[in-house]
Amino acid sequence: MSLKSKVIIVTGGTSGIGEACSRHFARLGAKVVAASIQRKEGRTLAKVHGVHFVHADVSDEKSVQSLVSRTLELHGRIDALVSNAGVLRMGPVSEFDEAMWDAVMGVNVKGNLWLAKHVAPVMKGQGRGVICITTSVAAFVGFPNHTLYCASKGALEALVRSLAVELAGYARVVGVCPGTIDTPMLASSCKGWAKPVAEIYAEVEKKIPVRRLGTPLDMARAIAFLISDEAAYINATCLVMDGGTLALPPW
Repeated sequence: MSLKSKVIIVTGGTSGIGEACSRHFARLGAKVVAASIQRKEGRTLAKVHGVHFVHADVSDEKSVQSLVSRTLELHGRIDALVSNAGVLRMGPVSEFDEAMWDAVMGVNVKGNLWLAKHVAPVMKGQGRGVICITTSVAAFVGFPNHTLYCASKGALEALVRSLAVELAGYARVVGVCPGTIDTPMLASSCKGWAKPVAEIYAEVEKKIPVRRLGTPLDMARAIAFLISDEAAYINATCLVMDGGTLALPPW
């Protein structure tokens, strides 16, 4: 498996799974453009790991256009897009408001559409490319107080299949479906619980068949394979990476 010299955009590329992807791909010799709204983290990532950082808000089409244009200015092509940016808003459905809807759907769903809109023509012109979208087991599991987030991730499962058919002949579209991964977003989802985060994690680990949380590097390694030429026949599907969680019986 090789990503050497491949030009890869990673959105949400400065935190959690995205940061691990940016670092791992760079180690494999790829030309990485890490995009996010986190300027400080982005500058550090660029300095330490040799990636290019571009400030971008994927919910804003003009920002996405600028990201794509900047990547082409730097490298002249886009071999892969790892569309990983995502946000979480929690609470009972009776407390959701339009601002929460706009935040979650704007980044998690509309952001993926803006990226596909502007990256697809580039890949068509090249004759090839790969788009990998980060979904979640939240697309399949009814997590309490996660209704909006679950809905957004369910939409991405459908988006992967639809884009794969629409872009057939020049771009593969795949997804990764993380389970319980040790990221800042996971930690934020534990806020408000009576137990410390470490205790919650320890209890969760006992229930996962592999007996541990996933790591961002676990995800980065799998994504590296999916966007590589060795995965050329994998298309229109999402790889579930949950340590076996979805196989658990309900008792």
